[in-house]
Amino acid sequence: MDIGFIGLGGMGRGIAANLLKAGHRVVVWNRSQTPVHELVALGAEAAATVDETLRGTALFSMLADDAALREVLLDSGALGRAATGLVHVNLATISTALARELDERHAENGLGYVSAPVFGRPDAAAAGTLQVLAAGREDAVDRVLPLLAAIGQKTWRLGADPVRANALKISGNFMIAAALEAMGEAAALGQAYGVSPTELIEMLTGTLFAAPVYKNYGALIAERRYEPAGFKLRLGLKDVRLALAAGDAAQVPLPLASLLRDAMLEGLAAGDGDADWSVIARLAARRAGQPEGGERARFD
Repeated sequence: MDIGFIGLGGMGRGIAANLLKAGHRVVVWNRSQTPVHELVALGAEAAATVDETLRGTALFSMLADDAALREVLLDSGALGRAATGLVHVNLATISTALARELDERHAENGLGYVSAPVFGRPDAAAAGTLQVLAAGREDAVDRVLPLLAAIGQKTWRLGADPVRANALKISGNFMIAAALEAMGEAAALGQAYGVSPTELIEMLTGTLFAAPVYKNYGALIAERRYEPAGFKLRLGLKDVRLALAAGDAAQVPLPLASLLRDAMLEGLAAGDGDADWSVIARLAARRAGQPEGGERARFD
């Protein structure tokens, strides 16, 4: 297929590369040019304008947040100039409110719209092993299924309402953030009694919490390996705020999300906004008065 691709950050680069590997023609656009040059070296074509990515059979976008997506596709008027029948596959984690608006705006312009946020870090994007959540009109999803198969390990079809995919993604990221905070606090508690984060994480993720989120992020926390970021803390804060906004709209209280928002704001204030969001564990250690890298027990 002829595919346009907007947004070549840590996730977008790997996804676009896998579409190229699957034999598709991919036209790429990004604000910064370095990732564009990298994709061109792999066989992609560079777009001089956003409009040039909207002339094929499908458009993939992986932009940072609501504001970026609105600026690039809506406020610019680019969406109204898209090729008739184009299907837009939006991979980004956005608000449920914008997901609803995008569905309506695409329908008004005779375009297909598929919400397809993904679970997985940049290494999974590069390996093509993402978990893809897909929701949208059946005909639109059917048309892009081969493309989704090229970028992910499994595509989870969630019905005709695109908002469902975003609601599930927001809920999932909220659960990951909660797990990070819990691991950070548990590690600080163990360390105060002479149990190192490495000992604690190794034991618990090998038994009671033997799941990918705990194992993978637990290793980062145990090793205090918060850079380079696979997913930045400031983006995690964005997603927690999306959960709070969705909760407000549906009258669903999320008291834990409020706690996570404040903890992440604390991290940004401390200068950790661009570190991996597992750095939330460092905040728990700081609150306990534990120096970075310290393994000394407070009580013997």
